[in-house]
Amino acid sequence: MAFVLVLWVIAMLAILLGSFSLIARTENLQARHMFDTTQARYAAEAGLNLAVYELRKADPIERWVGDGRPYRFNYGGAEIEVQITDESGKIDLNSACNSGMSAGAGTGTGAAGGTMGSNILVNLFMSKGVPLEQAEALGAAIADWCDPDDLSQPNGAEIDDYKAAGLSYGPKNAPFDTVSELQQVFGMNYDLFSKVEPALTIYSGRSSPSAGAAPLEALQAMFPESSPEELQALIQMRQSMSPNDLAGAGLTLPDGTPLMAGGGGLTYSVKSRAKLPNGASTTLDATIRMGGVGTGGRPYSILRWRDGEAS
Repeated sequence: MAFVLVLWVIAMLAILLGSFSLIARTENLQARHMFDTTQARYAAEAGLNLAVYELRKADPIERWVGDGRPYRFNYGGAEIEVQITDESGKIDLNSACNSGMSAGAGTGTGAAGGTMGSNILVNLFMSKGVPLEQAEALGAAIADWCDPDDLSQPNGAEIDDYKAAGLSYGPKNAPFDTVSELQQVFGMNYDLFSKVEPALTIYSGRSSPSAGAAPLEALQAMFPESSPEELQALIQMRQSMSPNDLAGAGLTLPDGTPLMAGGGGLTYSVKSRAKLPNGASTTLDATIRMGGVGTGGRPYSILRWRDGEAS
């Protein structure tokens, strides 16, 4: 019996030792992962700050370009890739709303496809596989979300439509405060939102995007007759040249107009991805406004921030 008891004690001690060993290894792996993630995160933030520095250069030849072209460099052992997109190249949701609202001025209603702003939203949705009727209804629902009244656009959606769908909220009846707010609009779903989000902004204030800085999704909405391959080829040619060369490079848009240097605004979306030698990586995606009034003397202010997308 004493022998059996000793065996049981040895077995219990072995189990305890194995458990402590497993816990120690797990905690070490967790600490290593946290360290790598933190290191990659700050390396990505270094990429953002370098982008601000490069965007503030007075010489346009040396200044980084906000047309989505990648800039790659090494920092602290990490490989960093930075892409900058001038917000003037995106579709402004609130400007599109105002266009949709003006189409219905005087009648209390407006046609979803009656203006440049609403047309470009319809084209954007259709470029992602949405049928025409559904795309027009989404455009009208967006206009109803922004307008200050409770009068529904044709095929639009006001408070009664939201309640009938079992939603606990209704249209905001005010401009968008964030692009993510679009997910609350009647008829919108996350899958479609994730496809159109790269083309949208609330910071440009422009009635139409600047083709010189527009991402592929915005170009598809601007030129619905062109294929994605044609537009992607145009982007590649645009990104291979200095902005000063665009006017004389002979590059033209699908409608025949010359492709001029785009952007020139003060608001940019910066995507900075840092990858460590061991493969750990993280992506920082932020929208910034360059220094000036309201920034307290800082070189930039943050309008939107998203990080922690590690792999």
